Amino acid sequence: MDRRNFLRTSALAASLALPAWSRAADSAAPQPFAPDPANGWRVFELTSRIEPVISSGPTRVWVPLPSIDDPQWMRPMGNLWQGNADTMRVVTEADYGAAMLQAEWGPGTANPLLEVVSRFATRDRTVDFTRPGPARELPAAERALYTRATALIPTDGIVRDTAESIVRGATGDEARARAIYDWIVDNTFRNPKTRGCGLGDIRAMLESRDLSGKCADLNALYVGLARAAGLPARDVYGVRVADSRFGYKSLGKSGDVSKAQHCRAEVWLERFGWVPVDPADVRKVVLEEPPGGLALDDPKVVAARRVLFGAWEMNWLGYNFAHDVRLPGSSGPQAPYLMYPQGESGETRFDSLDPATFRYSLTAREVALA
Repeated sequence: MDRRNFLRTSALAASLALPAWSRAADSAAPQPFAPDPANGWRVFELTSRIEPVISSGPTRVWVPLPSIDDPQWMRPMGNLWQGNADTMRVVTEADYGAAMLQAEWGPGTANPLLEVVSRFATRDRTVDFTRPGPARELPAAERALYTRATALIPTDGIVRDTAESIVRGATGDEARARAIYDWIVDNTFRNPKTRGCGLGDIRAMLESRDLSGKCADLNALYVGLARAAGLPARDVYGVRVADSRFGYKSLGKSGDVSKAQHCRAEVWLERFGWVPVDPADVRKVVLEEPPGGLALDDPKVVAARRVLFGAWEMNWLGYNFAHDVRLPGSSGPQAPYLMYPQGESGETRFDSLDPATFRYSLTAREVALA
């Protein structure tokens, strides 16, 4: 392996010293499903290893990096990388600030390899709806960004009509946000045959009346309906990095997380700020939580439904909020979102949903605090 570029790092992570945060020790028995910031900070490392196939033209890859920095729940701690690419550099997408490591190999490079190690800290999120704060406005630029339509998330036509029917009679932004959440849980279902996390083409879902899919479909539907109802909302793209401490087999993944990508959503409420939601994971619990095929009134589903409007267990890395991503240096199509490694060789875009043919792996581990 060419080590000329071994362990280059951002200034933030010149030293990956562990923070002096503390967290409660996990108990052996599962706890009630109750994410809570009091559970403390956890530190993880995610290793992305890319071994692309070289063709006659130049080969490029783009690896998403942790880009969300929020002192309440997500703190990037830097990225290290090594490999034999001719160029390796961090680039940032303009609209959403999504960072990625871009690497390029010349034609005929033998055994191309890139390895990126990202370290980050997470803490559970929860909103106490019994304690609203003073009303506050989202800055105008952010409101414009998170209420506008994207290529796959329109806010007019059938999307607007559906949103208006859902929120009719709801008073206040919290009631409208909850009405949309409940509608998603009641009317959609997780389709295990959907490739990857889904595409998120919400107009097609509504027009076909096929309200099935996975997280990038169901949570995009939440975001689109919320925006059409006048609520700022956004998808949050990431990957699971640990098992659930609350005993939910379907809501966690550790070790090899190459296929553990997961999209969540947030909605802006004027007395609470950005509120975490995840109706797609409620439908995942229905389908996958042992023994499988649970009813909506099953206690596990009821608990997940109650919790996932307003809380997230942070055994998950949030990369970014980006839609319609133009990959720097590529003349190919935009990526609908940036949650998987992307790559191309010559004029051919790799299938990012198939790590076996694209040849990449993601591995997560928790770092013990000193």
